[in-house]
This record gives sequence, C-alpha cells and structure tokens, in this order.
Amino acid sequence: METKYYRNFSIIAHIDHGKSTLADRLLEFTRTIPEREMQEQVLDSMDLEQERGITIKSHAVRIEYKARDNQKYILNLIDTPGHVDFSYEVSRSLAACEGVLLLVDASQGIEAQTISNLYLALDNNLTIIPILTKIDLPAARVQLIGEELADILDVDLDSIILTSAKENIGTEDVLEAIVNRVPFPIGDNNKPLKALIFDSIYNQYRGVIAYTRIVEGQLKAGDFITFFSNKNSYEVDEVGYLRLKMIPGTSLNAGEVGYIIANVKRIEDAKVGDTITLRDNPADCALPGYREFKPMVYSGLYPTDNDDFENLREALAKLKLNDASLYYEPESSLALGFGFRCGFLGMLHLDIVKERLSREYDLSLIATVPNVKYRVVLKNNEEVTLDNPALLPDAVNIDHIEEPYVDAEIVTNSEFIGNVMQLLIQRRGEYKTTDYLDPQKVIIYFRAPLSEIIFDFFDRLKSITKGYASLDYKFAGYRSANLVKLDILINGEPVDALSTIVHNDQSYFWGQKLCSKLKELIPRQLFEVRIQAAIGARIVSKSKVHALRKNVTAKCYGGDITRKRKLLEQQKAGKKRMKQVGKVSLPQEAFFAILEVER
Repeated sequence: METKYYRNFSIIAHIDHGKSTLADRLLEFTRTIPEREMQEQVLDSMDLEQERGITIKSHAVRIEYKARDNQKYILNLIDTPGHVDFSYEVSRSLAACEGVLLLVDASQGIEAQTISNLYLALDNNLTIIPILTKIDLPAARVQLIGEELADILDVDLDSIILTSAKENIGTEDVLEAIVNRVPFPIGDNNKPLKALIFDSIYNQYRGVIAYTRIVEGQLKAGDFITFFSNKNSYEVDEVGYLRLKMIPGTSLNAGEVGYIIANVKRIEDAKVGDTITLRDNPADCALPGYREFKPMVYSGLYPTDNDDFENLREALAKLKLNDASLYYEPESSLALGFGFRCGFLGMLHLDIVKERLSREYDLSLIATVPNVKYRVVLKNNEEVTLDNPALLPDAVNIDHIEEPYVDAEIVTNSEFIGNVMQLLIQRRGEYKTTDYLDPQKVIIYFRAPLSEIIFDFFDRLKSITKGYASLDYKFAGYRSANLVKLDILINGEPVDALSTIVHNDQSYFWGQKLCSKLKELIPRQLFEVRIQAAIGARIVSKSKVHALRKNVTAKCYGGDITRKRKLLEQQKAGKKRMKQVGKVSLPQEAFFAILEVER
C-alpha cells in the first residue's frame, strides 16, 4: 500500500481519562481483534495495569480501517505509558508519530499531565486532535471544558470531538479525524536506513524484539544493522508488523511501524530512543532526542530471609530483561544483611517493581526508605555522587552537598492557591508564576528539591485541595544546599538502613519525629531499647522503649522484703547483660517511618 494511506498516531491523556477504553473501542470498531478475544483494557496486558487503571508498558497495534470514502487505510496506534515517571518513553513514542489524540475527561477537566503531554506533542510538531471523553457522565461539563481546551489549543470549539468510550459514542468520528487530519508519513525508501526504537521487549527464545518506526530507508530479513549508541552490529532474522501478535512480513518501508528480531541478547543493546541503521550503508547521523535512562529514586531491596538472596538476584535479572530503566547492584547492610541497591524512574516505578517481585517471584522483601542521588563536593575538589546516605563521607571532608531539583506544575482550583503556596513553603519550593486557564482553574509553576516531592507530597496536595489537583514535574539540575546526614542509633549502634539526608534547618524536627515514630513501631523487649537521632557525634533527639518486666517476685509471698529485693537485683543484672548482647528486631514498618513523619 502507498505511504499516503498510512497514519501513525498516539493517544495521550492524564491518568484515568479513558485512554485505554478509547483504544478498546477503536480496535473493536475496526475488528482488529476477534470478538472472542476482546476484553476491557486489551492493550494493558499486565494485571497491575488493569488493577490500577494505568498504562505501565507502551504497546503498538496496526489497525486496518475502511473510511467513509471507501478507501482502506493502515492506522498504527502507538500507545504510551500514563504516568510522569515514564515521560521519556512517552516522548519517544510521540517521536514515532505524525499526530496525537489529546483526551480530556469532560467531568475532571484539564490536568497537569494533560498540559505536560501537550507540550511534548508540540515539541515534536505533531497534529493534535482534541477529544472530550466521558460526555455521558452526569458530572460532565462539556461546554465549559470544551471552551478551556479550545482556548489552550487555539482552535475552534467545533473541531473538538465528543466521545464516550463506555457508550461507544463518537468512535467513528475519531477514526475519520485520524484519516483526515493526521498527515501521512514522509520518507524515502532509497535513502540510508534510519529507524527509531520506541520500545523493546525480551523473549527468552528469540532475544530482544525492538519495536521501531522506519523514518528513512528500507529494512528486510538478512540485512546487517548497527545501533548508533553502541555501534554493535547484528543480522536481521525477521521483520513484521504488530497486531497485538507479531505478524512476519517481507520488509519494513519508510513510514511503517513494526518489529525487528536480530539475535540481540541484552535489552541494554536496543535502548528506547536509539537509532538503527544499516552496517554497510549507514546514515550520517542519529535521529534526535535519544538520552540514557537516569534513575531518579533509589532504594535498597533486601529479602526477609537471607537464603532468598540468590532468588532475588535472579528475579531482578529477569525483570531487567524487559525493563532497561531498572538499575541494581549488590550491597550489604549491618541491619538487613545482603541485598541490592536499586534505581527507579520514580516512586510508581519502585512500587511496580516491588509488587512484581512479590507476585511473580514469591519474594518477601524489605525496602529501605527511598532517596535521591546527591552530588558531594569534597574540600580537595573531588566530586562524589551517592545514592545511599550511609555512604556519605565525614563532614570534615565535605565542602558542600548538591541535591537534584525539579521544575513542577500544579493544576488546581483557584480557591486552593493559598493552601498550595503554604505546602510549597513547607517543602522548600520556589514559586515562579501562575497562569489562569479560566476563572476557576489555575496552573502554578514552581521549582523544588526532588527529595521533597517524591515522598508524600502528592498525597498532601490531594488532601489540601479536596482532590482537585494534579502534579507534573521534570528534572531541572543540581543545586547546593545546607544538608546533613541524620543517623538513627539503636542502643548505640547506627542502623545504616535508617540513615537519611535532611536539610540542616529541619534536622532537629526530623530527629524528634523519627524517634517518636520508632518508639511506637519497635516492639518491647526484655531489655530497654534506646533510640537516638544523631548528626555526627551530636545527639539531636532520643527516646526509649521500656523493658518488659517479668514478675519474678510472684513466688516470694510472705517473709522478709530483702528476698524480693535480691531477686529484683538479679533480674536487673540479667537485663543489663542481655542489653549488651541482645539484638533488636526491627519490623518492616520501621524502615518507612520517615515516610510517615508529618511535616
């Protein structure tokens, strides 16, 4: 089929705005999937995706559609993940398209991630088709939200398509808009090959399967390809297109979307965003936009049973095969034994990996408090980056510490501006500006330390705005700050897994709250447990868990009081010896005590 009958598009939306449901209707209307195989959220193949109502792993599917003009078109839907943690994958999926469907819930309105995804689409010069979804809901504000959307995009209100995927309203209108508004891909089969990898998965029998968009040139089985990022070369075994299942083909031409199998053994060799070219006729330069994955949040994962260490290593290796953004390396802790220091794209990514390890590999894990990556400049001008607070050098050797900052935006109702500003001040945020979408809705732009955003910031934001707020952010670089390491000592011994880096102005408050929280969480022992928060050699707060007292004098009824005193003295001496050799067993909740501290 000629290239002019191809359309490559994506769907972008805020979480829970109906993206997966609309995709279901498009596949159902075009009979892309047999009716017996159809299910809700068919593109969300993971249990976790369907339970949480979000897209974690992007998918691609080829749709054949006969339009109202009786012409047959090939529509390539490249689905995108639905969370800020995966914004890089979203940008690469958009780079493989010429147009996007921008979905906005008619009852919830424009949210922070709607704005963020819109900017990504504009950066890629894509044609944007605005769609209002869920118009059948009683709370839908079709006219008001439609005017907001038309104002932001600077389009006529009539150009916005009204749909309800649940009621199957407007599905054909969406397909016609894709055919008529999205431009067809432009590319030359005779030019040197340039293919963009927008996703990749690992198959234990066939190796890495790269999902690609051919921008220029042509690719067929038997060709030798090279990846721009690592210069490795492989022979192509098979090419084809995606229809939820892989359908082998003879070749992939300019403008087409499909898959490539080439005996690539490691998913790190087929990175998302990389460019593929031919070994014997290479392109001059790579496609723009590629960058390495950089974990933003770090946490230690330890098996509750030390015998499961090798099982955890094997499970992480298997997850890594399908998730190139997951980083891990072995580490040990005096409190927890042997485990792994893992890097994640964000808190959701951490939560998903931990849940998958528990479900798919039957592992019981302890996760240490998540933290960000700090940059430490020593007095000899040496620079050290660390993701584990326990590894922070001695304070006497440190010139200054730098922490990562993010540029963020909050979309909320104007009545909550004061509450949001107060929260930003508490979290060391720097206010930039405010834009009004309409008299009731605003976007607040600000800059804040990433460490203040990743914990309970979003929960607090939802609480103070009665649920009417959404958050989006992106990395903005490192800045120097007055930071110190706060250690937690249990009976004089530091627990490295509870160490954290905090701002000096908040260190006393943090120490006091942590000691109080741990006092509630640590079970009482037969000996007294001292809990202390320390900065270097200075104790900033302390608490204690009182010992359980055994009634040893129960048998001493009657007689001289000295008999009871003698027994109590013996018990006291025994408890003192026990305290010297006894070990305190910390529950899992203790390692997340920092997350529960009210700021």
